[in-house]
Amino acid sequence: MPPLDYQIEQPPAGEPVSSERLYLWIATTDHKRLGIMYVVSALVFFILARLQALTMRLQLAIPMNGLVPPDVYNRLFTMHGTSMVFLVGMPLLAGFANYLVPLMLGARDMAFPRLNAFGFWVFIFGGLLLYYSYLGGGGLYGAGSAPDVGWFAYAPLTERPFSPGSSTDYWVLGIMLAGFGSLASAINIVATTISLRCAGMTLSQIPLFVWMMLVDSWLIMIALPPLNAAQIMLLLDRHLGAHFFDTQASGSALLWQHFFWIFGHPEVYILIFPAFGCVSEVIPVFSRKPIFGRQAMVAAVIAIGFISTSVWAHHMFAVGMTSISNAFFAASTMLVAIPTGIKIFNWVATMYGGKLRFDLPMLFACAFLFQFLVAGLTGIMLSVAPFNWQLHDSYFVVAHFHFTLIGGFVFGMFAGICYWFPKVTGKMLDERLGKLHFWLFAIGFNVTFLPMHILGFLGMPRRIYTYQPGRGWELTNMIATAGAFIQAIAIALMAWNIVRSLRRGDVAGDDPWDAWTLEWTTSSPPPEYNFETIPVVRSSRPLWDLKHPQDPDWQYE
Repeated sequence: MPPLDYQIEQPPAGEPVSSERLYLWIATTDHKRLGIMYVVSALVFFILARLQALTMRLQLAIPMNGLVPPDVYNRLFTMHGTSMVFLVGMPLLAGFANYLVPLMLGARDMAFPRLNAFGFWVFIFGGLLLYYSYLGGGGLYGAGSAPDVGWFAYAPLTERPFSPGSSTDYWVLGIMLAGFGSLASAINIVATTISLRCAGMTLSQIPLFVWMMLVDSWLIMIALPPLNAAQIMLLLDRHLGAHFFDTQASGSALLWQHFFWIFGHPEVYILIFPAFGCVSEVIPVFSRKPIFGRQAMVAAVIAIGFISTSVWAHHMFAVGMTSISNAFFAASTMLVAIPTGIKIFNWVATMYGGKLRFDLPMLFACAFLFQFLVAGLTGIMLSVAPFNWQLHDSYFVVAHFHFTLIGGFVFGMFAGICYWFPKVTGKMLDERLGKLHFWLFAIGFNVTFLPMHILGFLGMPRRIYTYQPGRGWELTNMIATAGAFIQAIAIALMAWNIVRSLRRGDVAGDDPWDAWTLEWTTSSPPPEYNFETIPVVRSSRPLWDLKHPQDPDWQYE
């Protein structure tokens, strides 16, 4: 084992220094560099997914549009959904957790640094393999083509007779590899949180962001194996003559749906928990108050994680389950609203009576509260089985899950990006550009997805590539398309703000927000070793105790 003070071998004379820097990033096991690479990779895939979404919205802007043919549209919505869930959401949460969890716990790195690096590179390989399907997905059956089976890949349409070529195989293998990376990160987060907390930090004192990521990691370890098992069965069907999902040979298409949604619905909470964590750190700091009901917040996230494993079949109300099954899954879906409501109440109660500062992170956190509340209300509506039967596979459902994943997850993570950007880079984002990005993105998001609720009530089914005129869908589709382009302008502004701030942004300092958790005790950006000496804490707000020795939190906790 090399000594702790070993030096990276210097490049030969004359070799550009940039190659050494590239090597340091490629070979790194530093949790901070891996976290940055996760987030940057997620943002690249986010841009690709946004371009796919814009193309779909252009196609649906007017009836009988011929911008893209139906087979290309199927590939677009498959790759868009798959990218947003597996290549944007999962690496974004892994990046935040990798960077922040050790810093918040007062640790010098993750518990398993090499496993951490392995998880990142396996994820990258899985994402690139999925997009390579554009070149090689045709296999022996013709030119390359991307998967066209939807992000859910319902059987039996994924069987060989209905999906020839290799595109579905690329979908299976790409997602499986990316999932192995997510499992590696989850194991690492659990081990780090349990084993590497600094002196004095009990589980009751770890930051709420770390609590969210701990429960999130357990959910990942519970939810991903059923998906991987179903994918292996699908590969056996396609290549070795098995009949798990082959309905012509006594297989069951519903078996795939059960396996997929046992993963798929906990995945919604896997994605939203990191946003919960970001908002739970942002709102107290910008309200100048401790979080209201901290113990209730922890209990609520544990309850949501537990209940989320028992609600998967509300995605299957229309398949003809028994009345007992419908009643059980409807009740469990309604039940998850209770701990979720506790969290929303506590966030609002934290803001009530506080000295609110509406800086950029707080704006995104406030928008998250409103939009996630809308998503929750429409989710409760869809939990009622007879109501669900009427709107199943309609644009009402599209609006609901986009309010959850964009209005909730993306806005919450943008709050986190704006909050921790000074710590990661040492530079401040431009507040004027940031607020312009916020308002354009918030307006564009609501202009896009609020009308989709109406489209659902008017009977527009999802996953159609065009529609006949005269059905009353023209205006709402045109409005939704206009909103999508407003969002695109906002994303371009965000990208420009990040690049501009990295080049000539104001110096942030170590603690620009006057925050309270341990990551703000380090320099910006933090050194490779994080802390010169491992900190000792006595409360859940250790930096408050340091700044206010006359009134420390530990006296009250």
